Amino acid sequence: MLQSKALEEQVRRQRREAEENDAKRRAQKLGLPYADLISTSVPTEIKALSLVLETDAKKALLAPLQLVKKTLIVAIFDSEKPETKTLLDELKKKFEVKVVICSMTGLSHAWSYYQYILHEKEISGRVEINEARLHSIEETIHSLEDLEKNIREFKSPYTSEILEIILSGALALHASDIHLEPSKDVGAFRLRIDGLLHLAYGEFPRHTYELLVTRIKLLSNLKLNIRDEPQDGRFTIGLKDRSIEMRTSIIPSEFGETAVLRLLDPKALKVNLEDLGWRTDDLEIAKRVIKEPNGLILNTGPTGSGKTTTLYAFLTYVRKPEIKIITIEDPIEYHLTGISQTQVDPDANYTFASGLRSILRQDPNIILVGEIRDKETAEIALNASLTGHLVFSTLHTNDAVGAIPRLIDLGIQGNILGPSLSLVIAQRLVRVLCNKCKVGKELDEALKKNIKTFLTKLPSRVDRTRYAAPTIFEPKGCAECGNLGYRGRTSIFELFPVNETIEAEIYKNPTEIELKRLAKDTGMVTMQEDGVLKVLLGVTSFEEIERLTGPVGWNT
Repeated sequence: MLQSKALEEQVRRQRREAEENDAKRRAQKLGLPYADLISTSVPTEIKALSLVLETDAKKALLAPLQLVKKTLIVAIFDSEKPETKTLLDELKKKFEVKVVICSMTGLSHAWSYYQYILHEKEISGRVEINEARLHSIEETIHSLEDLEKNIREFKSPYTSEILEIILSGALALHASDIHLEPSKDVGAFRLRIDGLLHLAYGEFPRHTYELLVTRIKLLSNLKLNIRDEPQDGRFTIGLKDRSIEMRTSIIPSEFGETAVLRLLDPKALKVNLEDLGWRTDDLEIAKRVIKEPNGLILNTGPTGSGKTTTLYAFLTYVRKPEIKIITIEDPIEYHLTGISQTQVDPDANYTFASGLRSILRQDPNIILVGEIRDKETAEIALNASLTGHLVFSTLHTNDAVGAIPRLIDLGIQGNILGPSLSLVIAQRLVRVLCNKCKVGKELDEALKKNIKTFLTKLPSRVDRTRYAAPTIFEPKGCAECGNLGYRGRTSIFELFPVNETIEAEIYKNPTEIELKRLAKDTGMVTMQEDGVLKVLLGVTSFEEIERLTGPVGWNT
């Protein structure tokens, strides 16, 4: 049996090879390019294919492949066929037509994309979800189990409607990302809710899964038949009260293509500074520094830790008609009124460094640089802060103190770094316990003693009276939180103001250990300590703090 299958596969390959060799010979004879539409990544675009009706394309043995400005690339099988000549003449009236020769199997493959034109409105990179249908889905989806049930019971043959349920379910459950992942026999999708991934459905038939990915590529204006290269795109979900940006990333994997969609919902953006989870004493420090006329304020942490949201909240707080604020971002995640936002474009040589130079010629008061990645960007940002500008930016380090060695490693001199840096913030996002179902935990004597000692070691600016009689809570799970035990997230912060003592130390090129010791001596509260204080207020759990910051060090 196995030998028979192997023999059949060998014969099939030989026939395909002979067919493509015949197409190559015909192309050479005609002096035209040859294209293998199956084995190579020849782009087949819906916007090009839609220029010719499927019935006409099949009669003429022809397929439009790609439209670039006024140039249309068309694959044909037989240049002498009358229907082919007629259709090419019609196309040449509107476009500059470039013809390639292909095999019949290649044409059939290109024609298979016509299925994505049927039952579709014009593809414009925008998805209009029916408001009534969205609310109907939201009313039935309160948990991951509800979403799975909706998909399992869904009977429509149209992939667009299955994707609509996935998108609506993600919105209903306040997910930040959708992950579509293939395995050998089935496809699955997971949702990232409050920072953690959860399996939503794991039994898509392979054909349905592939159609879903193709539908996403279509909406995101990506090449449909390129499956062995990463592709990035975007589309918009249009709702009555707002538009939700979807960022698409597709990469090849062992069993097919993996897709990740990031939801950028303006409704989820907290631009009110007081809503981010600050302690009063930390918020006072932040407000004091961002009201200064110049200086560099850095926010550090990994991807997804809320850095950009915090910087947007800073901009919203200081925004006034008499102040000029310009940003350079990669990409623009949310649009802020009254602020000039620009986006990095490497093709136009608009990088963080070159863009920052251009921004400085626009006479801004405040500048936001999406990220400092290299020495050039760092130097321009630091010098801008020394010449009367307030600059906000982000840096990838594990904690606030680590920003200084990181900038020194990039090649920044201490005599520039010290006087220009005003404040470094580090942050993480922790899940908030569901108020409907969280349960109190009895404190044993050892824990009570640790908490008491912990509170006495905190800087005097922290109001200890708020934590004098703590009640520790743990997650349980209910209908309100989708049985997760948590609902929403808040930030834990670490603030490292650069005062005269710190500035003097920076001139000496200090180690991170020396800086940490100095930071503690000058009253810094670490992210973990801020997290523990939120546990003592019943906001989150010890498990959540330790997940993000490591085991609580009571004796440190």
